[in-house]
Amino acid sequence: MDRFFLAVLFVVLAITTAHAESTEIVVHVRAQGSKFIGSSMSGVEVVLRNADTGEILAKGVTTGDTGDTERIMREEHTTNAVITTPEAARFAATLDLDEPVRIRLTARGPRAQPQAGNEASATRWVVPGKHAAGGNAWLLVLPGLAVDILEPRAAERVAEGDVDIIANVIMNCGCPLTPGGLWDADTIEIAARITKDGELVETVPLEYAGEPSLFRGAYAPTESGAYEIAVYAYDPNDGNTGLDRTTFIAP
Repeated sequence: MDRFFLAVLFVVLAITTAHAESTEIVVHVRAQGSKFIGSSMSGVEVVLRNADTGEILAKGVTTGDTGDTERIMREEHTTNAVITTPEAARFAATLDLDEPVRIRLTARGPRAQPQAGNEASATRWVVPGKHAAGGNAWLLVLPGLAVDILEPRAAERVAEGDVDIIANVIMNCGCPLTPGGLWDADTIEIAARITKDGELVETVPLEYAGEPSLFRGAYAPTESGAYEIAVYAYDPNDGNTGLDRTTFIAP
């Protein structure tokens, strides 16, 4: 009986395998307003799931470079314009499918700046043997900017007087902000919200500090105790926003 059962199981598996077709899926994740998120930002975590059952079909991380600046940012694009290039960051998987599957793609990152992490997802039908690998393949746009507070350090006990607030702000692909540049620092609102005991006490604008992506401001505490700083970068053109937090303790 056991041998008969195993024989039947073997036949069923053989038939299933014989009907499965290799299907290529290529995923690109573009940072909103900029280029592709790849190795320079430790990539984006990508998960492909069966949207109806939740089964994980493939997962990994995008690798590669940020892509062709001219093609992505400067050329005028038609609806079906291809902005990817062979070296542009991607995640590729080959799925063995024996029937059409509705697949949910989820992307989260960038991994190098967890505080900047956002998530985007989409679903699409995939038919066995019908690849999603040509042109722009499966392209997601991930919102956010990467804000990284350099000073003050978390829980730093500061001296009396002004507290320097310094932040590095880049696009989520790692591209720099400069005044008048392709990613124009003059069009991005960057400021620090200072709170104490949960109450907003002041909002301090951060100005360009003379180096790409570096911004600086200062705040003079009026009371002793713990303060929280939330530095945000906001693009009023499309609402794209990034944020980082730290704390300091005033004497």
